[in-house]
Amino acid sequence: MRFASLGSGSRGNAVLVNFGSTLLMVDCGLSLRAAETRMGMLDCAPADVSALLVTHEHSDHIQGVATLASRHDVPVWMTAGTAMSPAVSKLSHINRLRSDEALEIGSIRIQPFPVPHDAREPAQFSFRAGGRKLGVLTDTGFITPHIRMQLQDCDAIAVEFNHDLDSLRQGSYPAHVKERIASSLGHLSNDQAAQLMADVEHPGLQWIAALHLSGKNNTPGLVRETLARSLPRECPLHIAAQDQPTGWIPID
Repeated sequence: MRFASLGSGSRGNAVLVNFGSTLLMVDCGLSLRAAETRMGMLDCAPADVSALLVTHEHSDHIQGVATLASRHDVPVWMTAGTAMSPAVSKLSHINRLRSDEALEIGSIRIQPFPVPHDAREPAQFSFRAGGRKLGVLTDTGFITPHIRMQLQDCDAIAVEFNHDLDSLRQGSYPAHVKERIASSLGHLSNDQAAQLMADVEHPGLQWIAALHLSGKNNTPGLVRETLARSLPRECPLHIAAQDQPTGWIPID
C-alpha cells in the first residue's frame, strides 16, 4: 500500500491511497486542473480512481468532487449528512457511507469512523490492504476514545497538525474564527496531534504524515519540534504542502 497527498490546507485537500490496481481518493477540494496536473506528477490520472471518498462538506474538501467525478466517471462515497451539500447536488448517484460500517473497494478494506467537527456527518478513515493498515485523520476538534481505538496498530498515519495554539492566539484572525478553530468541533493543534501519535505509537509505525497545516498559524518546524518532544523515538515525518503533492510514500 502507498499514500500521497495532492494538496493539504485551507485552500484545498485531496489524498490518494493505492494498492495494486485499486486507487482511492479521499476528498477533492482542488480544481479539476490542479487534481489532473498533480496526479500526473504521480503517474496516475482521475480516470484511474476506483472511488472518491468524501469526509465532509466543507469547501476545501468537497468543492472539486462533482466536477472530477462527473468528468471522469468516478464513483463517489459519502455519508448521508455530507450528501446534503449543494456542492454535490448535481451528481447523478452518490453511494452512501455509514460511519460505523466497513466496506471493501477493490483490494482495499475501508473502515469509516465518526469525528467531532462542525459539519453534518463527518467521517474519517482507516485502510487495510496487503497486511498493512493506514490511518487518515483530518478536521477533528479533539481525539475521542473511538478515534484513538481506530488508529491503533497502524503501520502509517496521516494526521492533521493544523495549528500551533500560541500562534493562533497571537495571530490576526478575528476572535470568533480563533474560537472556532480551537473548539471541540474545530481542528487539531500540534499538541493534540502529537499526543495522539504518542498514544498510538508502536515499534511497527513506519511513518507519520502531517496534514492540513495552517499557513498563518503553523510551520513545519513547529510540527517537528512538537513531535520530537512527544514521541519516545524518532519516527520518519512527511509534511504535506498546500500547492504540491508529496510524492508516493510507501508502507512496506
